[in-house]
Amino acid sequence: MKRQFTDMTGRTIEVNFPPQRIVSLVPSQTELLYDLGLSEEVVGITKFCVHPNVWFRNKKRIGGTKTVHIDQVNDLQPDLIIANKEENTKEQIEKLAQHFPVWISDIKTIGQGLQMICEVGDLTGKMIPALQLCNEISTGFLSLPKGGKAMKVAYFIWRDPWMCAGGDTFISDVIKRMGWINVLGDKNRYPETALIDLVTLKPEVILLSSEPYPFKEQHIAEIKAILPRAEVRLVDGEMFSWYGSRMKKAVPYLQKMLH
Repeated sequence: MKRQFTDMTGRTIEVNFPPQRIVSLVPSQTELLYDLGLSEEVVGITKFCVHPNVWFRNKKRIGGTKTVHIDQVNDLQPDLIIANKEENTKEQIEKLAQHFPVWISDIKTIGQGLQMICEVGDLTGKMIPALQLCNEISTGFLSLPKGGKAMKVAYFIWRDPWMCAGGDTFISDVIKRMGWINVLGDKNRYPETALIDLVTLKPEVILLSSEPYPFKEQHIAEIKAILPRAEVRLVDGEMFSWYGSRMKKAVPYLQKMLH
């Protein structure tokens, strides 16, 4: 049976429903497909789709999120490809869309992440587990403690050049839900931000993500030399930037941080 769906960028695709051969080009959405119970249907993932480990070890890997091997996807003959506007390249998505239905997410907030989960549930015939997951995540974020000190935060994703999460990112929305303030909230996407530039912004907490740049202990001293009064923490980037079912695991992680 053919069904039409509109993705989060406004494109309409036609899918054999329910899809039997799915390729996922986004790590957090790959994990979501696993949690929705689509082990048989998912035939291809990227080399960055590390969760679940059993899929990472056994599913066909078709390159990276921005370096998809088009020929390998062609060999898999998917009846659905799930992508993301930011994580995948426009050129590669357009090439794939010439031959296969490609559903694209576009996510900058927790609310949009929940919308994506429900839409992927509908798209794959897994609406009931998707709704259950959304309810658990929504309830979890509502349970985050309120009324604490609104800490001023800078969240680094990259070094050389130093780059932070701006205000229109999923990461920034997570920070906002914690009751904290992103000092780069007036910037878009991931602005280059020299350490010296932060002196006037006076962040109280600097968060160093584990991905995409793997920040380590030695980087803490580098930042403290410029911002001695700031508390500098290494954080699990998946808990701040993965907008699929990982959001459920993010809630207790964030609760622990707030305490």
